[in-house]
Amino acid sequence: MISSPPPDGIVGWVVALMDALGAPGVGLAIALENVFPPLPSEVFLPLAGFAAARGEMSLVAAIVWTTLGSLVGALVLYGIGAALGRDRLRAIVDRMPLVNLRDVDRAEEWFARHGAKAVFLGRMVPLVRSLISVPAGVERMHPALFAALTTAGSLIWNTAFVLAGYTLGENWHVVESYAGIASKVVLVAVVLAVVVFVAKRLSRRGQQRGGDGVPLPSDDNSPTEQLPAVLEAAPTERIPAVRGAVSATERIRAVPPGPPMRHGPHQ
Repeated sequence: MISSPPPDGIVGWVVALMDALGAPGVGLAIALENVFPPLPSEVFLPLAGFAAARGEMSLVAAIVWTTLGSLVGALVLYGIGAALGRDRLRAIVDRMPLVNLRDVDRAEEWFARHGAKAVFLGRMVPLVRSLISVPAGVERMHPALFAALTTAGSLIWNTAFVLAGYTLGENWHVVESYAGIASKVVLVAVVLAVVVFVAKRLSRRGQQRGGDGVPLPSDDNSPTEQLPAVLEAAPTERIPAVRGAVSATERIRAVPPGPPMRHGPHQ
């Protein structure tokens, strides 16, 4: 059995899976790692290679089963993204602070142009290798294309780490230290990107609040707003008065003249 380093914690759990199920056990561990990124494939894969070097499973079986596990885990996240859909995603983003729907539109445009490359290359980047499946599901990338790209990218990633563990033998855990550095670099880059995004968004909002582009609150009782209304209403208000004057004149002219006045005998 694998005894260096001591099989405790996550390592002990994977060793138990391999003892119970063989190569399918490490495939199950990789499937769970895809759904829950905190589980480190950088540990599982070299460990599978070391087990293959000890004759506990074949090297081909280790690569095949770990790649199958990667595909299964990616399809689970793809299904979550597809179930979420664009409408629900936009509704969620619309309620989130510092994020607006224009950001979603840009992401959709970017994924439409680079989605295939993102899925393939993303399978070989720590943290991204799991998360890239969600937008692929949201954008409803063709399932067959998604499966092919995921399998190809995962095959390269898994083969490299399994072969490293197979070659290093008892020192398989050295791979974890180097891969851990790469994972931390990616994590720091993601955190910095988020910080820069938030800072820019807050700065933009501050400029909008203090700039001339923000409309001032309107006052319905201000004279400047009432004046146009009065000027617009004046002609229509004068028309009834003019019409009234004209009608009165017409009525005076329409009155028939009375009988002539008779003069008395003294006149």
